[in-house]
Amino acid sequence: MASNNSFRKNLINLQSNLMNFAIQLTADREAAADLLQDTTLKALDNEEKFTSDANFKGWVMTIMRNIFINNYRKTVRQATIVDTTEDLYHINTSQESALETPEGSMTVKEINEILATFDDEFRIPFNMHVAGYKYSEIAEELNLPVGTVKSRIFFARKRLRAALS
Repeated sequence: MASNNSFRKNLINLQSNLMNFAIQLTADREAAADLLQDTTLKALDNEEKFTSDANFKGWVMTIMRNIFINNYRKTVRQATIVDTTEDLYHINTSQESALETPEGSMTVKEINEILATFDDEFRIPFNMHVAGYKYSEIAEELNLPVGTVKSRIFFARKRLRAALS
């Protein structure tokens, strides 16, 4: 119990340092406050993973940096374009989307039709990868080894390429 109190006391004592670091990362006081809160909660949730011989401040700042990077990647993945079409046809499509042209629209339709013929074991990891998920995230979500996820995505890509050529 004493180590538990020591851990929490160290975490409380670091709050101003963490806030400064969060402001450096986000350049926005409100976002920094959210990041600080997420970091504090994650540190508390993972208290048992901290070893007393490690640098506590470095450990907590690494948690903060990783949360910031993951949030940034998530934001980029969810980026949408401003939809000026009357029926909001383009809403939530990726900016790299080929839907800007009729040919691109047809290609997307063809790709989706081909992907629909794939077994779930190939289609689901491939679609998740295209949506921006990392291999490790896909592996965790589907409860598969990372190597299996990579090979299924590779074979789905190879099969898709063959079908489109």
